[in-house]
Amino acid sequence: MGKQRIILSTVCLAVLVAQIDTSVVNLVLRPIGATFGIGVSALQWVVDAYNLAYACLLLTGGTLGDLYGRRRLFVLGLCGFTAGSLLCGLAPDAVWLIAGRALTGIGAAFALPNSLAILTVAFPDDRARARAIGVWASCNGIGLAIGPTLGGLLAEHAGWRSVFLVIVPVSVAGVAMALRAVPDSADPRGRRLDLAGQALAVVALAGPVLAVIEAPAHGWTSPAILAASCLGAAALLLFLLVQRGREDGMMPLSLFGNPAFSAAMLVAALMTFGTYAMLFLVPIYLQAVRSTPVDLVGMDMLPMALVFIVIARRSGAMASAVGGRTMLAGGMTLSALGLLGLGLIEADTSLWHVELCIAAIGGGLGFAGGPVMAVAVANAPRDRAGTASGLANTARMLGATLGVAVLGAVYASRAGQGVTDPALVLAGVRVAFRGSALSAVAGALVALCFVGRNALAAHGLARGRAR
Repeated sequence: MGKQRIILSTVCLAVLVAQIDTSVVNLVLRPIGATFGIGVSALQWVVDAYNLAYACLLLTGGTLGDLYGRRRLFVLGLCGFTAGSLLCGLAPDAVWLIAGRALTGIGAAFALPNSLAILTVAFPDDRARARAIGVWASCNGIGLAIGPTLGGLLAEHAGWRSVFLVIVPVSVAGVAMALRAVPDSADPRGRRLDLAGQALAVVALAGPVLAVIEAPAHGWTSPAILAASCLGAAALLLFLLVQRGREDGMMPLSLFGNPAFSAAMLVAALMTFGTYAMLFLVPIYLQAVRSTPVDLVGMDMLPMALVFIVIARRSGAMASAVGGRTMLAGGMTLSALGLLGLGLIEADTSLWHVELCIAAIGGGLGFAGGPVMAVAVANAPRDRAGTASGLANTARMLGATLGVAVLGAVYASRAGQGVTDPALVLAGVRVAFRGSALSAVAGALVALCFVGRNALAAHGLARGRAR
């Protein structure tokens, strides 16, 4: 039991580090822009370099762990996270900062999926494993609460570089604990590395993200933007052709034959599409329009995390009582209301209005976040549960990446590349938040139309057929 606690503490430390890093970087975008003299497009890359690397390599990170050892990939991921954070904290210019963010995304893609696999092996008892995974999952909410609060204080009193450098000793401690206490394990049976699929997936995701982020600065019809768009579209088509008919590929397309599974993937992407764009833009609004210090920006973002933690802990029981469709549609609707409320803000809007909207978005994420994963897994064959979970997480990160790219471009269409002029910032965030609200409404409609009343019971039927 003592060794199990150390293993649980180690993997939870990795989750906390990753979540704190994700949630804190949005607070310091404006100071970063002032330091390097960069605009919105470059700041979008500071966020999306991490999101894109994570989304592209998440499935491959889990596969590599199964093939070559989960502890090995977990430690390698933490080392990448450490190096990336150090590079961010010492970056001499924006290019190095963005490179550091990409490296931390790669590290997270290697460490996080293998952390869950490590727990599955270390806790063979079903009840103990369920409790351990519950603790592991709760660290996401804890990190979401700690990150903005601690990061805001550090940024205000020690500079924005400190929010990256403080992660370095914590990550090093995680590496030491893993090497000392975590046993290695692997399960290469039936697993293979899909190099062609991985390469095509990177191009298919990076092409449109590059086009959308850079188009406001270079023009939508510029040769570079058109080339990136065409290259991404061609890579996506080739990716689908390569994956077709292959059950051992990176993305088994047969899973998408179930409408509820496909709907869960789309809802997962739309959920983070609006939420991550909100996390990108709200700190800019608070600092530019309301002249809020960085440490208080972290406190202003806290209601989202607190409401999310309270609701997420009960979302499983609520989903069992009212059904997955109701939870997904209700959560997305609540998020839409919060985002629409932010889309109606004025220069003199009460802070209470802003806080209520942020809390509503956190509540929507709490209602829908857990159930969307449950619906995805429940509507996949039992032997594909891990793949379904990985695809749902990939969909979440893909939505986050595209949300920051697309809605950041929408912001730039009104505000330009600046993040300091109050009038321009207000005009930009208003239209971007309205776009976020539309994406959340679309998610609610998808859930209502394509997720059945008994979507969470489908897994039981699948197990019965498997027997």
